[in-house]
Amino acid sequence: MGGSEGAAPARVRSAEERSASREFPFSDSEFAFIRELVEQHAAIKLPDTKRQMVYGRLVRRLRDLRLGSFAEYVALLREDAGGPEFVNLINAVTTNLTSFFREKHHFEVLRERVIPEVIQRNAAKRTLRVWSAGCSTGEEPYSIAMTVLESLPASSGWDVRILATDIDTKVLATASAGVYGVDRIRSLPEEITRRGFLRGRGAASERVRVRPEYQAPITFRQLNLMEPWPMRGRFDFIFCRNVVIYFDKPTQQRLFDRFADQLVDGGYVFLGHSETMHNLTTRFRLLGQTVYQKVQ
Repeated sequence: MGGSEGAAPARVRSAEERSASREFPFSDSEFAFIRELVEQHAAIKLPDTKRQMVYGRLVRRLRDLRLGSFAEYVALLREDAGGPEFVNLINAVTTNLTSFFREKHHFEVLRERVIPEVIQRNAAKRTLRVWSAGCSTGEEPYSIAMTVLESLPASSGWDVRILATDIDTKVLATASAGVYGVDRIRSLPEEITRRGFLRGRGAASERVRVRPEYQAPITFRQLNLMEPWPMRGRFDFIFCRNVVIYFDKPTQQRLFDRFADQLVDGGYVFLGHSETMHNLTTRFRLLGQTVYQKVQ
């Protein structure tokens, strides 16, 4: 029902009033501590516009831990910096939005350009190495595995290894299992769903599992991109999509430089649709549609 003519304008509530109406008060200083901790350890930016999101996700942690306030939660984080609860904090504030064959054009470039180049370059040793950095719940590395394995010559004996990493341990558990609700594949062409997935039966009829041959080349590991990387060998290409958008420009610049060091000469990086290397590095050239090739 609409308001009556001449009614007084609604008063905008202050942050303190909004906080007071919540289950747990969430002060400016508590939010500031949490976002500084997240940025310091994971380089993830949490602007003021994310305050309600942070509250909504962390309030569940307070309930699980049976804490009475955010002040107690902050005290716990101070006592256990970098410990188990910090992992839970990162898991809570990380956004994980993904899907199979998301940004379809990337997989077309992979199939039509990148994999043929790798086949030619690595013909003698027959190895192909890939990194899915920020793999979330696994749809991306499984999409890569399907594309790569179906593009290689049949019975060719190629050694394909895909490293899939994420900072969030909960999404990695889902990714490792390779089991998804059937709704996650409904938009895929029937040919892909038939080749790539096994449908559950009975009580599991609304679940699908990635076929074992596409799970086999993938290794899932927890990794913070801001920390030292344990990988020794170089990759033929790297997917890092919708990750660097959360980092500031200097952090992005350092990350792109590290990617270049981790790639073979002529290797590729795939970024998300809203991400760019423009004015941040001279070590890559843009091929188009957020696909970059290492030049030095």
